[in-house]
Amino acid sequence: MELDSKIYIAGHRGLVGSAIKRKLEEKGYWNLVYRTSQELDLTRREEVDEFFQKEKPDYVFLAAARVGGIIANNEFPADFIRDNLMIQTNVIDASHQFGVKKLLFLGSTCVYPKYAPQPMREESLLTGLLEPTNEPYAIAKIAGIKMCEAYNKQYGTDFISVMPTNLYGPYDNYDLHSSHVLPALIRKFHEAKVKGDEAVVVWGTGEPRREFLYSEDLADALLFLMNNYKSSELINIGTGKDMPISMLAEKVKETVGYNGKIVFDTKKPDGTPRKLVDVSRLRSMGWKAPTSLSEGLALAYNWFLENEADATLMANKRRGI
Repeated sequence: MELDSKIYIAGHRGLVGSAIKRKLEEKGYWNLVYRTSQELDLTRREEVDEFFQKEKPDYVFLAAARVGGIIANNEFPADFIRDNLMIQTNVIDASHQFGVKKLLFLGSTCVYPKYAPQPMREESLLTGLLEPTNEPYAIAKIAGIKMCEAYNKQYGTDFISVMPTNLYGPYDNYDLHSSHVLPALIRKFHEAKVKGDEAVVVWGTGEPRREFLYSEDLADALLFLMNNYKSSELINIGTGKDMPISMLAEKVKETVGYNGKIVFDTKKPDGTPRKLVDVSRLRSMGWKAPTSLSEGLALAYNWFLENEADATLMANKRRGI
């Protein structure tokens, strides 16, 4: 990408999209275009076509999606599969129709089978059953991956698909009803600290293992791949390290400065036993995540403290409060 290339960031206000925007600006890219969901509804094809015809972006980062944790995925499976299929289809096809030079599609490691060999290699896709709690979302993401692959084959496009591991960072979703595990823990321990609660309840046994990548590191990897990767084969992005949820809870507790107990509610679902990605393909290209989990947690908690009111407002809007 040239510094004056017109770059469209779909989902620029979210965890990933906002990190991409900051990273591009930091590197000197200035011709950026984006719209809020109120200004452009990506589930409506006519609006998407009108936008692409008017703006004619050279490059597209497709970071817009309906996302959420176990609770949200369990309660709104139709919303997750419908909205994500519509967003992906509209943006990917418009990118082809209106001559986008390159598109980067954000997938998720939930596309891999529930019991995929660990660490999960890119070749594990479609080799087994998915985790039931987020199957509709995962199927939508798999469709996006295959759509990019099919367009490359049939039309000669340059659409790449990346599979980031669990993410956290500025502008994360801190709604306890719909957030992922790490931001949910930050909010739970913070509120327990403020209220003086004796214990914090964490869903599940604490045994599942998860890998976490700071969102600013992901943005750096995405820019690197947009400039250096050309293939229909998906590529994992992560740290190559994971830990049990019980250890993560202890780390968040320490970061927040909470002195109470941690209680695991074993009646709640655990989800996939382990989700660690094989990052050898990306590392062979020369990229490695620079931020440690301890450093990232401190940065994420400081952002939450500085933006707690906004984080609460965003969470309430998601729930229609």
